[in-house]
Amino acid sequence: MSATPRNLLPLLVLPAVAVNLFTFLWPMLNLAGLSFREGLPGGGIGAAFSLATWGDLLADEFYLEILLRSVGMALGITGLALLASYPIAFFVHRADARWRNLLVVACISPLLISAVVRTYGWLVILGDAGFLPVILRGLGFAPPRLVFNMTGVVIGLVEILMPYMILSLLAGFGRLNQTLEEAAASLGAPPLVVFWRIVLPLTLPGILLGCLLVFVLTVSSFITPKLLGGGRVLLLATEIYDQAIVTLNWPLAAALSLIALGVFGAALLVYGRISRAAERSIA
Repeated sequence: MSATPRNLLPLLVLPAVAVNLFTFLWPMLNLAGLSFREGLPGGGIGAAFSLATWGDLLADEFYLEILLRSVGMALGITGLALLASYPIAFFVHRADARWRNLLVVACISPLLISAVVRTYGWLVILGDAGFLPVILRGLGFAPPRLVFNMTGVVIGLVEILMPYMILSLLAGFGRLNQTLEEAAASLGAPPLVVFWRIVLPLTLPGILLGCLLVFVLTVSSFITPKLLGGGRVLLLATEIYDQAIVTLNWPLAAALSLIALGVFGAALLVYGRISRAAERSIA
Protein backbone atom coordinates (compact mmCIF):
# COMPACT_ATOMS: atom_id res chain seq x y z
CA MET A 1 0.00 0.00 0.00
CA SER A 2 1.36 3.37 -0.96
CA ALA A 3 2.12 5.82 1.79
CA THR A 4 -0.43 8.55 2.38
CA PRO A 5 0.53 12.20 3.07
CA ARG A 6 -0.29 11.60 6.76
CA ASN A 7 2.22 8.74 6.83
CA LEU A 8 4.85 10.91 5.19
CA LEU A 9 4.48 13.79 7.65
CA PRO A 10 6.86 12.34 10.30
CA LEU A 11 9.47 11.75 7.61
CA LEU A 12 9.20 15.37 6.44
CA VAL A 13 9.55 16.68 9.99
CA LEU A 14 12.42 14.36 10.92
CA PRO A 15 15.24 16.38 9.25
CA ALA A 16 14.21 19.58 11.04
CA VAL A 17 13.99 17.72 14.38
CA ALA A 18 17.41 16.17 13.83
CA VAL A 19 18.99 19.52 12.96
CA ASN A 20 17.54 21.12 16.10
CA LEU A 21 18.68 18.21 18.26
CA PHE A 22 22.26 18.34 17.09
CA THR A 23 22.70 22.09 16.65
CA PHE A 24 20.71 23.45 19.60
CA LEU A 25 19.44 20.94 22.13
CA TRP A 26 22.60 18.86 22.40
CA PRO A 27 24.92 21.88 22.87
CA MET A 28 22.48 23.32 25.45
CA LEU A 29 22.55 20.05 27.39
CA ASN A 30 26.34 20.07 27.32
CA LEU A 31 26.30 23.67 28.51
CA ALA A 32 23.94 22.76 31.35
CA GLY A 33 26.19 19.89 32.34
CA LEU A 34 29.24 22.17 32.29
CA SER A 35 27.52 24.62 34.65
CA PHE A 36 27.37 21.85 37.28
CA ARG A 37 31.14 21.47 37.31
CA GLU A 38 33.57 23.49 39.37
CA GLY A 39 35.98 25.97 37.84
CA LEU A 40 39.56 25.34 38.95
CA PRO A 41 42.46 27.82 39.06
CA GLY A 42 44.23 28.27 35.74
CA GLY A 43 41.17 27.47 33.67
CA GLY A 44 40.71 23.88 34.77
CA ILE A 45 37.32 22.22 35.07
CA GLY A 46 36.51 19.81 37.88
CA ALA A 47 35.45 16.33 36.84
CA ALA A 48 32.88 15.78 39.59
CA PHE A 49 29.31 17.05 39.76
CA SER A 50 29.20 20.21 41.87
CA LEU A 51 26.75 22.93 42.89
CA ALA A 52 29.57 25.29 43.84
CA THR A 53 29.31 27.35 40.63
CA TRP A 54 25.58 27.92 40.97
CA GLY A 55 25.93 28.54 44.69
CA ASP A 56 28.56 31.24 44.15
CA LEU A 57 26.55 32.74 41.31
CA LEU A 58 23.27 32.97 43.22
CA ALA A 59 24.93 34.25 46.38
CA ASP A 60 26.80 37.08 44.66
CA GLU A 61 24.72 40.25 44.25
CA PHE A 62 27.12 41.40 41.52
CA TYR A 63 25.57 38.99 39.01
CA LEU A 64 22.05 39.98 40.03
CA GLU A 65 22.96 43.61 39.31
CA ILE A 66 24.33 42.60 35.91
CA LEU A 67 21.14 40.70 35.10
CA LEU A 68 18.89 43.57 36.15
CA ARG A 69 21.05 46.09 34.28
CA SER A 70 20.97 43.97 31.12
CA VAL A 71 17.19 43.48 31.21
CA GLY A 72 16.55 47.13 32.09
CA MET A 73 18.82 48.38 29.32
CA ALA A 74 17.19 45.98 26.83
CA LEU A 75 13.73 47.24 27.77
CA GLY A 76 14.83 50.87 27.42
CA ILE A 77 16.50 50.28 24.06
CA THR A 78 13.42 48.39 22.84
CA GLY A 79 11.20 51.33 23.75
CA LEU A 80 13.51 53.88 22.14
CA ALA A 81 13.86 51.79 18.98
CA LEU A 82 10.07 51.51 18.76
CA LEU A 83 9.56 55.26 19.19
CA ALA A 84 12.21 56.03 16.55
CA SER A 85 11.12 53.35 14.08
CA TYR A 86 7.33 53.59 14.16
CA PRO A 87 7.04 56.95 12.33
CA ILE A 88 9.59 55.81 9.74
CA ALA A 89 7.81 52.52 9.11
CA PHE A 90 4.43 54.27 8.93
CA PHE A 91 5.79 56.78 6.42
CA VAL A 92 7.27 53.99 4.28
CA HIS A 93 4.00 52.04 4.40
CA ARG A 94 1.98 55.06 3.28
CA ALA A 95 4.50 56.20 0.66
CA ASP A 96 3.69 56.06 -3.03
CA ALA A 97 4.20 52.62 -4.55
CA ARG A 98 6.91 54.03 -6.86
CA TRP A 99 9.08 54.94 -3.86
CA ARG A 100 8.12 52.30 -1.32
CA ASN A 101 10.63 49.64 -2.38
CA LEU A 102 13.43 52.20 -2.51
CA LEU A 103 12.54 53.42 0.98
CA VAL A 104 12.46 49.87 2.33
CA VAL A 105 15.91 49.23 0.89
CA ALA A 106 17.14 52.46 2.47
CA CYS A 107 15.78 51.37 5.86
CA ILE A 108 17.43 47.95 5.80
CA SER A 109 20.65 48.96 4.02
CA PRO A 110 22.52 49.43 7.36
CA LEU A 111 22.26 45.66 7.80
CA LEU A 112 24.64 45.30 4.85
CA ILE A 113 27.39 46.83 6.99
CA SER A 114 28.99 44.91 9.83
CA ALA A 115 27.89 45.86 13.35
CA VAL A 116 31.57 46.23 14.22
CA VAL A 117 32.06 48.85 11.51
CA ARG A 118 28.93 50.72 12.54
CA THR A 119 30.04 50.65 16.16
CA TYR A 120 33.43 52.11 15.25
CA GLY A 121 31.54 54.76 13.29
CA TRP A 122 29.67 55.73 16.46
CA LEU A 123 33.01 55.92 18.28
CA VAL A 124 34.14 58.47 15.71
CA ILE A 125 30.89 60.44 15.94
CA LEU A 126 30.45 60.39 19.72
CA GLY A 127 34.09 60.50 20.87
CA ASP A 128 35.49 63.54 22.68
CA ALA A 129 36.89 64.87 19.40
CA GLY A 130 34.00 63.48 17.38
CA PHE A 131 31.50 65.15 15.11
CA LEU A 132 28.71 65.66 17.65
CA PRO A 133 30.81 67.02 20.56
CA VAL A 134 32.57 69.43 18.20
CA ILE A 135 29.21 70.81 17.01
CA LEU A 136 27.98 71.18 20.60
CA ARG A 137 31.14 73.04 21.59
CA GLY A 138 30.75 75.30 18.57
CA LEU A 139 27.24 76.15 19.76
CA GLY A 140 28.57 77.05 23.20
CA PHE A 141 27.48 73.90 25.04
CA ALA A 142 29.66 71.65 27.15
CA PRO A 143 28.99 68.19 25.69
CA PRO A 144 28.48 65.31 28.12
CA ARG A 145 30.62 62.22 27.75
CA LEU A 146 28.96 60.08 25.10
CA VAL A 147 31.28 57.07 24.86
CA PHE A 148 32.62 54.48 27.28
CA ASN A 149 29.42 54.67 29.29
CA MET A 150 25.81 53.53 29.12
CA THR A 151 24.81 56.54 26.99
CA GLY A 152 27.03 55.51 24.10
CA VAL A 153 25.90 51.88 24.32
CA VAL A 154 22.22 52.89 24.19
CA ILE A 155 22.72 55.25 21.24
CA GLY A 156 24.70 52.69 19.27
CA LEU A 157 22.35 49.77 19.89
CA VAL A 158 19.20 51.77 19.12
CA GLU A 159 20.60 52.74 15.71
CA ILE A 160 21.99 49.27 14.99
CA LEU A 161 18.73 47.48 15.87
CA MET A 162 16.28 49.91 14.25
CA PRO A 163 16.22 48.05 10.89
CA TYR A 164 14.90 44.92 12.65
CA MET A 165 12.17 46.96 14.29
CA ILE A 166 11.25 48.70 11.03
CA LEU A 167 10.97 45.40 9.13
CA SER A 168 8.77 43.92 11.86
CA LEU A 169 6.54 46.98 11.89
CA LEU A 170 6.17 46.93 8.11
CA ALA A 171 5.05 43.32 8.33
CA GLY A 172 2.44 44.32 10.90
CA PHE A 173 1.22 47.27 8.85
CA GLY A 174 -0.17 44.83 6.29
CA ARG A 175 -3.33 44.66 8.42
CA LEU A 176 -4.01 48.37 8.13
CA ASN A 177 -7.12 49.31 6.21
CA GLN A 178 -7.27 52.98 5.35
CA THR A 179 -11.01 52.70 4.77
CA LEU A 180 -11.51 52.15 8.51
CA GLU A 181 -9.53 55.28 9.30
CA GLU A 182 -11.52 57.31 6.80
CA ALA A 183 -14.79 55.99 8.21
CA ALA A 184 -13.76 56.91 11.76
CA ALA A 185 -12.68 60.38 10.64
CA SER A 186 -15.99 60.88 8.80
CA LEU A 187 -17.81 60.11 12.06
CA GLY A 188 -15.95 62.90 13.80
CA ALA A 189 -13.10 61.00 15.45
CA PRO A 190 -9.99 63.21 15.82
CA PRO A 191 -6.68 61.90 14.41
CA LEU A 192 -5.37 60.91 17.84
CA VAL A 193 -8.46 58.80 18.54
CA VAL A 194 -8.22 57.19 15.08
CA PHE A 195 -4.63 56.26 15.79
CA TRP A 196 -5.32 54.97 19.30
CA ARG A 197 -8.49 53.00 18.50
CA ILE A 198 -7.78 51.75 14.96
CA VAL A 199 -4.18 52.09 13.79
CA LEU A 200 -2.42 51.00 16.97
CA PRO A 201 -4.49 47.83 17.61
CA LEU A 202 -4.12 46.70 14.00
CA THR A 203 -0.35 47.20 14.05
CA LEU A 204 0.14 45.65 17.50
CA PRO A 205 1.33 42.25 16.15
CA GLY A 206 4.16 43.97 14.29
CA ILE A 207 5.00 46.06 17.35
CA LEU A 208 5.19 42.96 19.54
CA LEU A 209 7.36 41.08 17.05
CA GLY A 210 9.74 44.02 16.69
CA CYS A 211 9.97 44.46 20.45
CA LEU A 212 10.74 40.76 20.90
CA LEU A 213 13.49 40.82 18.28
CA VAL A 214 15.11 44.00 19.59
CA PHE A 215 14.92 42.84 23.22
CA VAL A 216 16.53 39.47 22.50
CA LEU A 217 19.21 40.99 20.26
CA THR A 218 20.00 43.62 22.89
CA VAL A 219 20.39 41.13 25.73
CA SER A 220 22.67 38.96 23.58
CA SER A 221 24.62 41.89 22.10
CA PHE A 222 28.34 41.83 22.86
CA ILE A 223 30.38 43.81 20.34
CA THR A 224 28.64 47.17 20.67
CA PRO A 225 28.51 47.22 24.51
CA LYS A 226 32.14 46.11 24.64
CA LEU A 227 33.40 48.81 22.27
CA LEU A 228 31.10 51.74 23.10
CA GLY A 229 31.10 50.81 26.78
CA GLY A 230 34.88 50.63 26.89
CA GLY A 231 34.74 47.79 29.41
CA ARG A 232 32.93 50.03 31.91
CA VAL A 233 29.40 48.85 31.09
CA LEU A 234 29.04 45.37 32.54
CA LEU A 235 26.23 43.36 30.97
CA LEU A 236 25.28 39.71 30.78
CA ALA A 237 26.83 39.08 27.36
CA THR A 238 30.09 40.90 28.18
CA GLU A 239 30.38 39.06 31.49
CA ILE A 240 29.92 35.69 29.76
CA TYR A 241 32.75 36.62 27.40
CA ASP A 242 35.02 37.74 30.24
CA GLN A 243 34.41 34.59 32.27
CA ALA A 244 34.96 32.30 29.27
CA ILE A 245 37.90 34.05 27.58
CA VAL A 246 39.59 36.25 30.19
CA THR A 247 39.30 34.39 33.50
CA LEU A 248 38.76 30.98 31.82
CA ASN A 249 35.96 30.08 34.23
CA TRP A 250 33.91 28.04 31.79
CA PRO A 251 31.43 26.61 34.34
CA LEU A 252 30.48 30.13 35.46
CA ALA A 253 30.20 31.28 31.83
CA ALA A 254 27.94 28.29 31.14
CA ALA A 255 25.73 29.12 34.12
CA LEU A 256 25.43 32.75 32.99
CA SER A 257 24.57 31.55 29.49
CA LEU A 258 21.73 29.45 30.87
CA ILE A 259 20.43 32.50 32.74
CA ALA A 260 20.50 34.45 29.46
CA LEU A 261 18.61 31.58 27.83
CA GLY A 262 16.05 31.81 30.63
CA VAL A 263 15.62 35.53 29.93
CA PHE A 264 14.96 34.72 26.27
CA GLY A 265 12.42 32.07 27.26
CA ALA A 266 10.64 34.50 29.58
CA ALA A 267 10.51 37.07 26.76
CA LEU A 268 8.94 34.48 24.45
CA LEU A 269 6.33 33.60 27.06
CA VAL A 270 5.40 37.25 27.56
CA TYR A 271 5.29 37.76 23.80
CA GLY A 272 3.01 34.75 23.36
CA ARG A 273 0.57 35.85 26.06
CA ILE A 274 0.35 39.44 24.85
CA SER A 275 0.00 38.27 21.22
CA ARG A 276 -2.89 35.97 22.09
CA ALA A 277 -4.60 38.73 24.08
CA ALA A 278 -4.12 41.14 21.17
CA GLU A 279 -5.55 38.64 18.69
CA ARG A 280 -8.63 38.15 20.86
CA SER A 281 -9.16 41.89 21.23
CA ILE A 282 -8.89 42.44 17.46
CA ALA A 283 -11.22 39.54 16.70
